[in-house]
Amino acid sequence: MAKKLEDYVRSIPDFPEPGIIFRDITTVLQDAEGFHLAIDELLKLLDGVDIDVVVGAESRGFIFGAPLAYALNKPFVLVRKKGKLPCETIEQEYELEYGSAIVEMHKDAITKGQRVVVVDDLIATGGTIKASIDLVERLGGEVVKAIFLIELAGLEGRKKLDGYDVDAVIKYEGK
Repeated sequence: MAKKLEDYVRSIPDFPEPGIIFRDITTVLQDAEGFHLAIDELLKLLDGVDIDVVVGAESRGFIFGAPLAYALNKPFVLVRKKGKLPCETIEQEYELEYGSAIVEMHKDAITKGQRVVVVDDLIATGGTIKASIDLVERLGGEVVKAIFLIELAGLEGRKKLDGYDVDAVIKYEGK
C-alpha cells in the first residue's frame, strides 16, 4: 500500500513548548518519494486553476514554490525578509505573536492583472501569507489561490485569508 504524505511528516510532541505538537517537514524533504509526493499533491490543488505566476514566501515557500513553478512552466517570485532583495522593493509589515516583521518583494516582480498562486509550507496564524498577498495586490496582481503543504487549523490562519481560495494538502485540527 502506498504511503500518504502524512506518513512522511514527523510529529514532535511538546516542542517548542509543552502542549504543542511540532509538524516537522524535514522528513518529507529528506525522502525522495516523500518530496515527490508533496509536490504532486500541491500540484493537484492547482488543477484547473488559471495562474500566471507562483509566489513563494521565505524560506520554506521557496522549497515548494520553485518546483511547482517549474512543473507548471510559470515564473517564480520571491517574498523575502526585509533587506534581502537587491533591487527596488515594496514592503509589508505584519504582526507576529510577539512584535512584528517585514517582508519585501521586488517592485517589478508582478505586473498588473497577473493571476498569482501564493505558496508556503504551512499556514498557522496566516500573517506571512496575508502580508505576501498584500504585496501582490499592491503591485496589481490578483491572488487566485493560496496553497500549503500543512494547515494547523487550530491557529485559525484561514480567518486572516477570508475571501481567498485557501487549500492545504494536510490539515491538522490542533495547534
